[in-house]
Amino acid sequence: MTLRLARTVLYAVVPAEVLVVVLLVSGVSLPPQLIAVVEVLVLLALAVEFAAAVPLYRAARRAGAGRRTAARAVYEGLVPVQVRRLVGFDLKGMRSLALWAARRRDVPSGAVPVGYSAEQTTTMLMFLFAMLVELVGVEFLLQALDWPPPLRALVFVVDLYSVLIVLAVIAACVTRPHLVSSGELRLRYGVFFDLSVPRELISSVRTARNYDEKRLVTLEDGLMALAVGSQTNVIVELSAPVTVTRPLGRRGRAATLRFLADDPAAAVRALRSIQDRESSPI
Repeated sequence: MTLRLARTVLYAVVPAEVLVVVLLVSGVSLPPQLIAVVEVLVLLALAVEFAAAVPLYRAARRAGAGRRTAARAVYEGLVPVQVRRLVGFDLKGMRSLALWAARRRDVPSGAVPVGYSAEQTTTMLMFLFAMLVELVGVEFLLQALDWPPPLRALVFVVDLYSVLIVLAVIAACVTRPHLVSSGELRLRYGVFFDLSVPRELISSVRTARNYDEKRLVTLEDGLMALAVGSQTNVIVELSAPVTVTRPLGRRGRAATLRFLADDPAAAVRALRSIQDRESSPI
């Protein structure tokens, strides 16, 4: 009960506090009574979070966890998995930007990279250019409307962060391709999706193009589709289903996998060549 209350308080009080701070920074005059009420609510929220965190921390310590591990258990207990995954996406996206800038990729030694972002990257770069034009245009518009400088700066930072996120998505898809190795097939989409399939479960692989995939990850009736631009062009059949984790944490099982490769024929050859090597006598 305390844990559920703590999560509810986080969802309700934190946005309210952020809104008050934004208004104050923008020069909006708020009644002192309103500010006092918000600050009291924040203090109460901190008390609720503390009351929920202490039992989680003590339980982890009694189980033998170190301080850092126990603190992580508190974080995972208080913060919903969807929020944790979103935070993780941002952190991994920044790492992908660094890899992109260094002209490197997240490809282990011995693995064959299978790209999937060639067509998407061109489209997203065009979208990024439009966002930059909009960023400049909005700044001139707000100046013409005589918005307070602090509020204009806030809008500028939000727009700039949106540009950074789009860059991170592009970088993640370029630097984190699908991987084919002797041990597994690893299907990825940037930092949002990562599925490892043991090589021995793959029974067949073929090319088959589909242009009407519904969403990034579709999981239904034992079939998983990982689409780029609503397209897939490679199908992998498994001898047994694997567990698939969606971007926000929901899970399901699938024995048929569809995904997109920039060069589907090369992807199929890579999988089949490994299969042929494993099946040939030594």
